[in-house]
Amino acid sequence: MNNKCPWCGSDKAQINLWLRDEFLTREDFHICECLTCGLLYTMPRPGKEKIGDYYKSKEYYSHQENKKGFIPRLYESVKKTNLRHKYNMATRGMDEGKLLDIGCGVGDFIHTAETHGWECKGVEPSEDARNIAKTRIKGQLLTSEDINQLPDHSFDIITMWHVLEHVDDLKWQVEQLQRLIKYDGRIIIAVPNYQSYDGRYYKELWAAYDVPRHLNHFSKQTISKIFKTKDLQLIKVDRLIWDAYYISYMSEQYKHHKFPLFRGAVRGLISNCKARKSGEWSSMVYVFELKKEENSKFDRF
Repeated sequence: MNNKCPWCGSDKAQINLWLRDEFLTREDFHICECLTCGLLYTMPRPGKEKIGDYYKSKEYYSHQENKKGFIPRLYESVKKTNLRHKYNMATRGMDEGKLLDIGCGVGDFIHTAETHGWECKGVEPSEDARNIAKTRIKGQLLTSEDINQLPDHSFDIITMWHVLEHVDDLKWQVEQLQRLIKYDGRIIIAVPNYQSYDGRYYKELWAAYDVPRHLNHFSKQTISKIFKTKDLQLIKVDRLIWDAYYISYMSEQYKHHKFPLFRGAVRGLISNCKARKSGEWSSMVYVFELKKEENSKFDRF
């Protein structure tokens, strides 16, 4: 078994948390902290032939359609609000162009971008999700292996909405982002933040650890280190405020508390209030540009 850090390759690590797959299998895992670069990563890491089994659940909302019940309907309502916020965040100050959504799921974000005139492609490893997306979007759908065939510097925007934490080959993925983005193009990375209040409060029962589907676990410090080694400039840090409520709700379910929706709403509100001072939101969004010119498009606002 390879115990080395998936980013820097160091074998110097300590166990940060012992936890289990509360969502599906109840199998035990642990999270290691690299003593060289600080990245947290899941061990043991399931192989490519096994990892798909951990996504096979009717409750895995991101790949489900035609949901029934109050919680799924609430989730869908919040998702629509989130999609508008994501689109505005990703495209602010930019004209229509070419967009690549890596980990596009059933095509929600691409559908939103296409309605605003963007030419889109999506990358999605799940065949089931791709089949749903094909009925909803115009753009080409690719597998992860197809990324290698895309031409250099061909996209104005690349988005990864809660995808980088799922990536097994982290270094390869970051290299592909830099290769594919145009100069002055924009890369948007959204990931859970274990240093948020809800992450610290729920500890090993924090739903956003989501082992083993989440292989990598990020803080602002480790994101900065990972992308600092590339010719990318961090131009903006943002957040997805609704995620704190959903993650807290799921975490309350893992704690087997009564009234998890109410408890999760309260804990999510506390997390967001604290984040206004600390800057440690439950879900962080990092916006990078591949710089060739001095002025950033965000300088206009």
